[in-house]
Amino acid sequence: MPEGKQRLVWFSEVQWDFLSTRKQRLLARFPDSWDILFIEPFTLGRKHHWMPVRRGRVLVVTVPFLKRVPFAFGRLLNIPAVRFFLGIPGVAMMLFWTLVLGFWGGDRVIGLSNVYWGPVAARLPARLGFYDANDDHLAFPGSPPWLAGYRAAWLRRAKLMFSVSSELSERIAPPPAVRVVPLGNGVEYERFAGPRCDVPLPLREAGGTVLGYLGAMDWLDVPLLVRVAGRWPGFSIVLVGPAYEHGWWERQRELRALPNVRYCGLVPYDEVPCWVQHFSLALMPMQRSPLKRASDPNKLYEYAAAGVPVLALNYCEAVERARTVAAVADTEEEFVEMVPEALADRRNDERRAFARQHSWDALAAAMVAELHRALQEEGS
Repeated sequence: MPEGKQRLVWFSEVQWDFLSTRKQRLLARFPDSWDILFIEPFTLGRKHHWMPVRRGRVLVVTVPFLKRVPFAFGRLLNIPAVRFFLGIPGVAMMLFWTLVLGFWGGDRVIGLSNVYWGPVAARLPARLGFYDANDDHLAFPGSPPWLAGYRAAWLRRAKLMFSVSSELSERIAPPPAVRVVPLGNGVEYERFAGPRCDVPLPLREAGGTVLGYLGAMDWLDVPLLVRVAGRWPGFSIVLVGPAYEHGWWERQRELRALPNVRYCGLVPYDEVPCWVQHFSLALMPMQRSPLKRASDPNKLYEYAAAGVPVLALNYCEAVERARTVAAVADTEEEFVEMVPEALADRRNDERRAFARQHSWDALAAAMVAELHRALQEEGS
């Protein structure tokens, strides 16, 4: 390997091309001195990369491995021997690609956000291992009881943990040998704050005042959205983004029955700023669950960079910190009634200044600096 070059293998819980998340935004900004292999999971019904593809400086390859399995078969994974044997094909495929693509050896760095890989990754030779704690992965619905041990296995090996919130750091409580680095989520500021682009057709069709939400659908407080739509029938509610759970929209009978609600599904990431910039009011009606309390929402910074008014339910520490630039409701009742007040919020410049402090460029540089520091401490 050329002098000064670093190799990073990242085990991801999210597919690179499915949804633009923290991982893609950070890795795309690593310097040219880093070669990166992104191992994404298999997900039924989505596009996969059985042969490696390049996304900028990152190589992406799909490797099927253990995950939550529905119905009766999933309970078989509670048996350690079953997990071991079912995991063999995925481990073999991972070893094959790391060897063929030049990412094998004890001088590499291993980053992990997919805790299902924890025990396997912990046994792989590497100069440095780190955990990217972007969510409380044990709090996801259907997480198996043995997953806590998988995360613990990796944390016993890791030297660093990047964490998006103090709540998450306290909840995970890594071993003392793991240095915890606060590193929240962010925004491609110039993309969202840039000149307004054309209004997307569904927003033109909706017309009038648009209360918009852009993000994954699975974490929405749907009953709260139903109340908002019923209380303000003269406003259009437009939902933009994917649902991890297949058939999500089809099951939302009460929401679908409302004439002022429109679901537009997943849109290409390059088009996302066009949608956000044309929201009359950007909504954050999220579930107040243990999972979301530990999060740091990208959409908060994306909304703020676009300068549009924001109405958020107070569900995590990032929202609490944003009271100076957003309308924040402490209860569901307040959220419903604060819509007109939030629409009249003209703190656009303050929102953009707030978003500028959370640029992905700065966050990626901070992550790379911490990795270099840790490598030096390891005697590289």
